[in-house]
Amino acid sequence: MANQVCVIGLGRFGAKLATTLFQSQHEVLAIDQDDLKVQAMLGRVTYAVEADATSETVLRDLGVADMDVAVVALGSQIQSSIITTMLLKTMGLPFVIARATDTRHAEILHRVGADKVIFPEEEAAIRAASLDLTPNSIDFIGITETDGIHKLRPPEHMRGRSLRDVGLGGDNPHRIMAMVIQRGHEYIMNPDEDELIGDGDILVVVGSHEQIARTFER
Repeated sequence: MANQVCVIGLGRFGAKLATTLFQSQHEVLAIDQDDLKVQAMLGRVTYAVEADATSETVLRDLGVADMDVAVVALGSQIQSSIITTMLLKTMGLPFVIARATDTRHAEILHRVGADKVIFPEEEAAIRAASLDLTPNSIDFIGITETDGIHKLRPPEHMRGRSLRDVGLGGDNPHRIMAMVIQRGHEYIMNPDEDELIGDGDILVVVGSHEQIARTFER
């Protein structure tokens, strides 16, 4: 289902987010005070506007109050991000995501009403570090600082062996579980622990980042 999304702040993060949302068929209003950044977004989002998002009048005139989601991506402009987040929630935006630069900034954003606070640089670093734990990693989703869901290519020593034999069965002591085996265009959900790992298979497993790295290392 398409949403109406307002992205405020068109630095690298905000611009990328806005264009990605637009490509995903959402209606995107992109706002920044820098005319060059706004001009660069023309044709890449639904609307791109040069405006001061710390003004409630401006936001209302642009129809932001009627949108589904707003993302405050002002980054290092801490004061502006706090004011804008507060205004958006005061105006009744149902869901406001705000970008923080540090934990203190995040705490203030939460206090003024942000529904979700993100740290793009920190999350990207964690993601890159986790992917680098093993050369077989394709992707991952963090659940906690220590655990997550990983998508990996099984190393050679796993091929032809069962999930149980390589430590991915239901009773393994390290609590690493295989959730899905992708085999070409086929997806085997909740595979049996006796399922053999074939050449070309891709595994989706859940567990400790550290233990997954040890299990899947060459």
